Amino acid sequence: MQHRSLALLCSVRSHGEHGVIARVLTPDKGLVAGYVRAGRSRALRPVLVPGNKITADRRQRHPDQLASLDVELVDSRAPLMTEPLAAVGIDWTCALVAACLPEEEPFPDMFDAMDGLLCAIAAAPSARRWAGAMVNFERLLMRSLGYGSALPVAEEDWPSVIVGLTANGAQLSRHLLADRRRDILPARERMMDRFKRAVA
Repeated sequence: MQHRSLALLCSVRSHGEHGVIARVLTPDKGLVAGYVRAGRSRALRPVLVPGNKITADRRQRHPDQLASLDVELVDSRAPLMTEPLAAVGIDWTCALVAACLPEEEPFPDMFDAMDGLLCAIAAAPSARRWAGAMVNFERLLMRSLGYGSALPVAEEDWPSVIVGLTANGAQLSRHLLADRRRDILPARERMMDRFKRAVA
C-alpha cells in the first residue's frame, strides 16, 4: 500500500540509531505513523519539526507492519520555535492532536483547523490574535471525538477567550487526557502562562 498526501507533523521520536517514528495528520487518512529512515540526519532534522507542513509518502507492505515514510518540506514553522509564545502554541497544538486523535481515522475538519491555527500563530504578532483560534480548535477536537462543547468564541473578545481556554482545559483534563495529564498538560500550562504574561 502506498499513500502520498500533504501532512502536518505532530510528533517525532527516535527509533534505532539513525531513524525516527513520525506521526502526521493527513486530510484523508487522519493521524498516521511511519518510520523515517535517517530521520536524525542533518538533512532531515529541519524537516522533522512538529508543526511543519510536509508531503508524506507512506508505504506499507502489510497492515500489521509499521509503514515507512518519506517526507518533503512544504512549509516550515521551525523558525517560530525560537519565539517563546509561538513555540508553546505549536507545541501544545501538536501534542494535543498526537495524544487524542485515534490513528488512521479521517478527520478532515481537524486537518484544516490545525493548519489554519498554525498559520495564525505564524502570522500573528501577539497572543490576542490567535488565542481565540486555539479555543475554537480545542472545542472542534473535543466535538469531533464525541464530547459536546459550547459554541465558538469571538476571537477578538479577550475575556471570553480566557474563560473559554479555562473551560476547555477542565474538559480536556477530565475527558480526553485523564490518563496522560502529566505527559501532555504541562505544555498547555506553559502556553497559558505565556498568555497571561503577554497581556499583563
